[in-house]
Amino acid sequence: MTAPSAALARARTITTDDEAREVARAFAETVRPHAARIDAERRIPLEVVDAFSETGLWAITIPREYGGAEVSHATLADVIATVSAVEPSLGQIPQNHFCLVEDIRLSGTPEQKAFFFELVLGGARFANAFSEAGGKNVAQIQTTLRPDADDPGTVVVSGRKFYSTGSAYAHWIPVLAVDEEGLEKLVFTERDSAGLTVVDDWSAFGQRATSSGTVVLDGLRVPAERVFPMHQEYEVPTIAGPFAQLTTAAVDLGIARGAIVETHTAVRGARPWIDSGVDSATEDPLTLERVGRLDIDLAAAEALTEKAGAALDAAKPTPDAQNVAAASIAVARAKVLTTELSLEASSRLLELGGTRSALGEKALDRYWRNARVHTLHDPVRWKYAIIGDYALNGTLPARHSWI
Repeated sequence: MTAPSAALARARTITTDDEAREVARAFAETVRPHAARIDAERRIPLEVVDAFSETGLWAITIPREYGGAEVSHATLADVIATVSAVEPSLGQIPQNHFCLVEDIRLSGTPEQKAFFFELVLGGARFANAFSEAGGKNVAQIQTTLRPDADDPGTVVVSGRKFYSTGSAYAHWIPVLAVDEEGLEKLVFTERDSAGLTVVDDWSAFGQRATSSGTVVLDGLRVPAERVFPMHQEYEVPTIAGPFAQLTTAAVDLGIARGAIVETHTAVRGARPWIDSGVDSATEDPLTLERVGRLDIDLAAAEALTEKAGAALDAAKPTPDAQNVAAASIAVARAKVLTTELSLEASSRLLELGGTRSALGEKALDRYWRNARVHTLHDPVRWKYAIIGDYALNGTLPARHSWI
C-alpha cells in the first residue's frame, strides 16, 4: 500500500471516552466565534478543519488493536452533537468519515485496516462519494468499476456523484461503484487523483458549508488493493446501517442543543408580552411552558440517543439478525425524536426571541435552515411504520444504510 501524496502531521491520540467528550467540548468553543461567518460564507476555513483533525476526534472509533480509542457509540454521538451544536456543517463533515472507518473495520483485510487506520490516526480525512442524483431510488448506483485491460492490478472507475459531503476538505474520497456483476464496491482514492474532480456546487439553504455537491469520476484509475467488498456488509447482519443512522441523528441532536441554548439567551433579552402582567420575558408563563417543553424533549432525545448507542455497543461484538434489528430500532427511535426536536427548537427560537431574533446580524435563522436541510437526509416518516411493525408484529427492519 502506498502512502498519500500529502504528508500529514500526526494528530493527538485520544485514549478514553471521557477524554473524547472533553476534547470535543473544548474544540467546539474555539469554533463558536466563526459559526455565523461559516454559514454566511458557505465554507469552513481550512485552518478550522485542520484544527479539528489535530484534536484526534476523527480517529476515536478506530479499534484498540490498531491504536485507536474505540469509544462507545454513545460517546461518538455526543462528540458529533457537541460540535454540531456550535456549527453543524462542521459537525456533519466527519459524519461519513466515521462511517467509512466502520466500513474499513467491517470489510477490510488486515493489511487494508493497518494502512488506512494509520492514516486516520495521523489526521487524514475521508469524504464520501456514495449517492447519485437521479436513478430509480437512492440505492441505484450507476458509477462503474471495471478491471484495467492493460494492468490487472488496477481498476477503472467512471461516474458522477452528488451529496458528497466533505469532499472539499478531504484527503481521501472513497467512491461507491458497481462491478461487472452488479456488486457494490468501495474504492479509496486520494482527492487529488487524476480522473477525480470535486465540483463545489452545493447550493442548499442550510448546512451550507458541508461541501456536499458533485464529484466526477472520469476514467479514475485505482490500485485494486484499495477496493473493499462493501456489498458484503448487508448480506449478513452488521451494524453498518444503524451506525450510519446514529451519526445522522447526532447532528440533529446537536442542532437542537444549539437552538435551545440560543433560545434561553434570546428570551432573556426579549420583552414580555403586554398582556402577561410580568416585568420580564423570563417570567412569562406561556414562554416558560414552551421552554419547559423543549427541555423535556431535549432530555428525552439525549436519553434515546444514549440508549441507541448502547444497543450498537451490544450488537457490535457478535452481530446477528436480532441484535442488529434491535439496534436499528433503537436508533430509529432516536432519529425520530432528534428530527422533530431540531425543527421544533429552531422554530421556537425565533418565536420566543421575538422580531429582534430575526435581524440579519444575529443570523439565528441558520438553526432552522440547518435543521430543515439536514433532516431531509432520509424520510423520518418511514421510521414510524418500521418501529410500529417491529413492536406489534416482530418484523425485523431491512438492512441498509437508511435504517
